[in-house]
Amino acid sequence: MQEKYIDETKQGEAVAIAEKPENGKKLFLESYGCQMNFSDSEIVASILSEQGYNTTLNVEEADLILLNTCSIREKAEQTVRMRLAQFKKLKKQRPNITVGVLGCMAERLKTKFLDEEQLVDLVVGPDAYRDLPNLLKETDDGRDAINVILSKEETYADINPVRLGGNGVTAFVTITRGCDNMCTFCVVPFTRGRERSRDPHSIIEECKSLWENGYKEITLLGQNVDSYLWYGGGPKKDFAKASEMQKLTAINFAQLLDMVAVAVPKMRIRFSTSNPHEMTEEVFRMIAKHDNICKYVHLPVQSGSDRILQLMNRQHTRQEYLELIKKGKEIVPDISFSHDMIVGFCTETEDDHQLTLSLMREVEYDYGYMFAYSERPGTPAHKKLEDDIPADVKQRRLSEVIALQGELSRKRMQEYVGRVHEILIEGTSKKNENQWKGRNSQNAVCVFDKLDGQKIGDLVSVFVHGNTQGTLLGETV
Repeated sequence: MQEKYIDETKQGEAVAIAEKPENGKKLFLESYGCQMNFSDSEIVASILSEQGYNTTLNVEEADLILLNTCSIREKAEQTVRMRLAQFKKLKKQRPNITVGVLGCMAERLKTKFLDEEQLVDLVVGPDAYRDLPNLLKETDDGRDAINVILSKEETYADINPVRLGGNGVTAFVTITRGCDNMCTFCVVPFTRGRERSRDPHSIIEECKSLWENGYKEITLLGQNVDSYLWYGGGPKKDFAKASEMQKLTAINFAQLLDMVAVAVPKMRIRFSTSNPHEMTEEVFRMIAKHDNICKYVHLPVQSGSDRILQLMNRQHTRQEYLELIKKGKEIVPDISFSHDMIVGFCTETEDDHQLTLSLMREVEYDYGYMFAYSERPGTPAHKKLEDDIPADVKQRRLSEVIALQGELSRKRMQEYVGRVHEILIEGTSKKNENQWKGRNSQNAVCVFDKLDGQKIGDLVSVFVHGNTQGTLLGETV
């Protein structure tokens, strides 16, 4: 499964926080990949803040350099390796610097980073961040340190994340960790472990705290939010062993959505990522029930061909997926959908590719995240299937998928023209400092002229009079 809204292959993003005056050490923390990694970096910053570290955007002054990494595609790992090579040169100039790798790439490569790469001093998997203080003591003593033990219980529910960078308006709230969906192309179950859900009361308290601190929108986050199931703790697969009382009082994702919407009634609520075979009508009904739940669902499909979906072990068919989309549109008429699509998966034929294109036309997605298949070591596809589609064929098919999505995105944006939308101001437009940028409920980006008295975090009514392929153009009503 690929997390969305942040391109997994983009360059890392360094983040800074307000300093604690008493902290004397500097942490340079750079995050790559999915939303979950960026959310995890906030947990790491919180843990290390208690150990005397303030974050910095200047790598030259850092005592500790940490990269929170992604393994979802080869390109993402190559980017991290190049970055570590740069830090290796810096470490020659300043031998006392500690360099560490966190996250999925750390979990996948484990001791290879220490034994073969010789680029880092510290390797920490996604479930071992609480152990950072102990591991840093080992590096201070001149020893390499590693903890990549995966947990069945860890959710970091009691740690208050330090909100790194950002706009002070939108924030992530993690509700699940790990993944039990063994899609054959995906490395996530091996790098993030088994699926487990976070205590709903801690989720609600975090959401309330964010509202009290001025945040106006949250994204409930997980590898697969629809499988959220709280019955007192433990992996979802152990639910069969739970007591009858636990089963009776279990809370699923739709119920959690309801609880959060009621707890923070003026907070905008989004969620990501959904899985087609576990999403229910009840979730759509919660979106329809609460005005503060945004009318947008990111629903990865990966292919339009049943044969390829079966090879991917996606656990849904093309028809089941289309029926879910249809039901969502019936219950929430103004809903928008986005997708993930992998082209060039093992044995994919031209007919399979055309089925993907036809599915896209039928759904009419607002936008999507599209990739050529990248074989990941250790996955079932790597072990059992041949990556037999030539690179030039993958690229051509990817280009066709991207071009079609461009047409669909422009069409969907045009459907928003001529209407008034409620836009949350998230910041200044990158292209025009005299304009705001924000998103409507359907997650479409809108830019419009600034007016006196408006500020970041305001919800404003905007009349949309035009569009580009991916942006709405409007003016405040």
